[in-house]
Amino acid sequence: MPGNSFGHSFRITTFGESHGPAVGVVVDGCPPGIPLAEEDIQRELDRRRPGQSLIASARQETDAAEILSGVFEGVTTGTPIAVLVRNEDARSRDYAAIKDLFRPGHADYTYLAKYGVRDYRGGGRASARETIGRVAAGAIAKKLLGYEGVSVLGYTCQVGDVKMPTMERMTLEQVEASPVRCPDPETAAAMENLIKQVRSERDSIGSAVEIVARGVPAGLGEPVFDKLKADLAKALVSVPAVVGFEYGSGFAAVPSRGTQHNDPIIRRQTGSGGAPVIGTRTNNAGGMLGGISTGEPIVVRVALKPTASIPQPMETVDTQGNPQTIVTKGRHDPCLAPRFVPIGEAMVALVLADHLLRQRAIRGTE
Repeated sequence: MPGNSFGHSFRITTFGESHGPAVGVVVDGCPPGIPLAEEDIQRELDRRRPGQSLIASARQETDAAEILSGVFEGVTTGTPIAVLVRNEDARSRDYAAIKDLFRPGHADYTYLAKYGVRDYRGGGRASARETIGRVAAGAIAKKLLGYEGVSVLGYTCQVGDVKMPTMERMTLEQVEASPVRCPDPETAAAMENLIKQVRSERDSIGSAVEIVARGVPAGLGEPVFDKLKADLAKALVSVPAVVGFEYGSGFAAVPSRGTQHNDPIIRRQTGSGGAPVIGTRTNNAGGMLGGISTGEPIVVRVALKPTASIPQPMETVDTQGNPQTIVTKGRHDPCLAPRFVPIGEAMVALVLADHLLRQRAIRGTE
């Protein structure tokens, strides 16, 4: 299979290239009757688009969403929802000089090895501009999850060696208050200064983003290959530039002992019909056990590599294998985390929406 689609009950297929006429997505499986307008999608796309600040790419795109199908009189119809975003500010001339060169850290060589041809303009399908379709679909998934009381919030937790302190709760307003999307003001300022310094040196810097989903009911996820943690990992690692994934305590569990890491199970309250609501006192498991949600917050983190496109001479070869030196021009983010946040949220929302509908198929509308 070509691998342009993701999900089962809530399934998306993205299309388009960075320097083509448009990019977009087709969402299949969204239930009917959900209020949906272009403004709902635009709100998320505006968080992802370039040109938002001095620490982001200067490419100017309105990223205006057009709903082509699947919505009638303001609500979803249950049929495929197609969303289109037209490209406006592509500068293909920036890439003409390197069309026969392989950029280090990019998918130029691997795409040519796979297909025998490649779109050298901005990376084509490998460009992060493909994620517009994911974010548009994620906006629809968030609408669905909202009716179930599920919220998804991401934030930059690390840039270089600058780490955010632990915070119990944060709001979207706190995250969006800073161009780096870090909810802690002091850390956000340090991160912004580091990014500006790196950019002045014509370089880039790695980063990390944490995403938390609250209100997720217990029981989501399949027990073997489609574990919730496995689908979250695939969803997030499929995004360009992601080089690492962890959930819950993650790699911090390595030096731990079982007596420290196991989350004590407690009765939180009494639910409807007198049934107990079970929870855990701590959340080292990141809200998942056996690949199935526990009802505690889902907590995942991803590591993002330094932006590969940097205006520095680098060693490479051309398509004939001859040694060359390359300088990548164009407009690029010196740090990827700020614009990754809405993309990561979208991928988590898509997985949760898919598994929510799959669980309904198993247990009905209980």
